[in-house]
Amino acid sequence: MIRRYVGRFAPSPTGPLHAGSLVAAVASWLDARAHGGRWLVRIEDVDFTRNASGADARILQQLAGCGMPPDEPPTWQSQRAVAYRAALDDLIGRGLAYPCGCSRADIVAALTAQGRPPQRGQEPVYPGTCREGLRGRAPRSWRLRLPDDGGRPLRWTDRRLGEQSQVLSREVGDFVLARADGVWAYQLAVVVDDAGQGITDVVRGEDLAGSTARQILLQRLLARPTPRYLHTPLVRDANGEKLSKHLGAGAFEPGAGSLAAALRVLDMPASAPSVPALLAAAVTAWRARWAIPGL
Repeated sequence: MIRRYVGRFAPSPTGPLHAGSLVAAVASWLDARAHGGRWLVRIEDVDFTRNASGADARILQQLAGCGMPPDEPPTWQSQRAVAYRAALDDLIGRGLAYPCGCSRADIVAALTAQGRPPQRGQEPVYPGTCREGLRGRAPRSWRLRLPDDGGRPLRWTDRRLGEQSQVLSREVGDFVLARADGVWAYQLAVVVDDAGQGITDVVRGEDLAGSTARQILLQRLLARPTPRYLHTPLVRDANGEKLSKHLGAGAFEPGAGSLAAALRVLDMPASAPSVPALLAAAVTAWRARWAIPGL
């Protein structure tokens, strides 16, 4: 049985949307419309240490100004703590999660002592220091205990990037599910929320492709369905860096000009004179290129 398409755009309210995040929003909206589905907006505000006041309202205004209001009222992850706690308790109860007392500096030091220091810009692979106990340390987080899979890769297929695989034990290690300061990890929250909202398709930026294997593993462990994935091209600055808020990427102005620029990144038609006309032409082109067989 084929589930009816449900897609989503899930920005973090650390500031207004910039040109790069608009590309992901447009792609997810087009994919939903091309498949006759619903398009939801979820504000991923679980990391309260990074949220900017009023950014969520500004984001919704920017989307509306580009002709993309959500099909249902938006949801906020900050209101979903009970669901995240239930998922974490499930994992703990089955011995699949454990407390960890390591800081990032501790992890880097342990890896360096083992002769495998992380490369510049690389997320350090957790070496399993607290797997058998805290050894007197105060807990700083809860981590997922990766299954003993013998180093086998977790494989999945991206609708744009093709076949993908990742050996989590070698490339990631036991990853964080929640922090001791009350912040829920992205990986756990997104899996719980995608399942809770019935998301069938995730369309998002290519920078998040590296998170997909972790999310698929959590989906399997928590008996949640796995959606289809499509990761979109990134918008880069003059130095080749991905546009991001922490590197100073500014907000886009809603309207046909910004929308057309996003469509060009996606290799969609971008010459119509108005927002409705741009979106209508792009839906037709998207359906021709990215139609899901049988849907």
